[in-house]
Amino acid sequence: MFGIERPILCGGLMWLSDAKYVAASARARCMGFITTRSFDDARSVRAEIRKCRDLAAGRPFGVNLTVSARESANRRVNADLDAALEEGVRHFETAGLPPGDLVRRIHDAGGVVIHKCSSTRHALSAQAMGVDAVAIVGMEEGGHPGMNELPASLLGALASERLRIPFALGGGIGTGAQILAALSLGAGAVVMGSRFLVAEEIAVHPAYKNRLLECDENSTMTVLRSLRNTWRVLRNDTAEEVARIEASGADNHEAFGELILGRYARDHCYREGDWSRGMLSLGPAIAFADRIQPTEEIVEQLMAEFTAASHRLASVLGLAVRIDCTDRPSYDSAIDKESV
Repeated sequence: MFGIERPILCGGLMWLSDAKYVAASARARCMGFITTRSFDDARSVRAEIRKCRDLAAGRPFGVNLTVSARESANRRVNADLDAALEEGVRHFETAGLPPGDLVRRIHDAGGVVIHKCSSTRHALSAQAMGVDAVAIVGMEEGGHPGMNELPASLLGALASERLRIPFALGGGIGTGAQILAALSLGAGAVVMGSRFLVAEEIAVHPAYKNRLLECDENSTMTVLRSLRNTWRVLRNDTAEEVARIEASGADNHEAFGELILGRYARDHCYREGDWSRGMLSLGPAIAFADRIQPTEEIVEQLMAEFTAASHRLASVLGLAVRIDCTDRPSYDSAIDKESV
């Protein structure tokens, strides 16, 4: 559906999914998505798409369109879609509210759309709306997992039983063994974001990347659940202050001032390296990041882990199956291919 060879969708990272990173994902034979809301206007989005196309070595890449509950934030969505379609993009990730008319417009242009959901109920609604696939994210997801309290593994098992369309699975995934587990549940791919934050192509201050290398699975926290806007972020001074304000009974976003603004995180952390300031979307899969390396190296490592896990599984099952992530599966002559 997406024209990729590895079952990895590199999640749209606000402020960070730019041409350099998305093109690196494409060259690694995965799918990345340029986040349109990271740019000032549709003209800037168009320029970023052109830059990405030049860097992607002819491989496909996508664009992320987020539909907000705030109508004012959606005024640009159609203009961004126009720019992407005119530049030849045909792979789209939508997030937020149901994408509605966007699906029709994308299909009319010959494109495909995967909609990100945090529950099977929302996934079924998106399916009824006509999306080509859904990405279901568990409570472990860095960023906004919604009001969901269920882990990705359970959501994957439910989706496999209830959905008719393909789905990707995300939330807390940071190893090749987990990719294999997701595929065994019925997913066609995984969504990964936090694991790639230490990629060389991610344009953040080195001090922040170095801090990420120190993180473990307990380095994140969730806030704003009382406002029905759950956000999983790095545990830092800003997140702790937001949690304190929330505990005091704050009942609207304005009560948190600039602390929860995306630009506050962008300016203080991503640009200046002060990782104690800003709401920095992050999931526990950051525990698997142990060094800064190119995106393609991360993907190769994941695929090596995937292959090793496949061999372990074959051994456990007693099957003489050899699975190589870089080639077509090969089977022992004693095993019937169709039954396998």
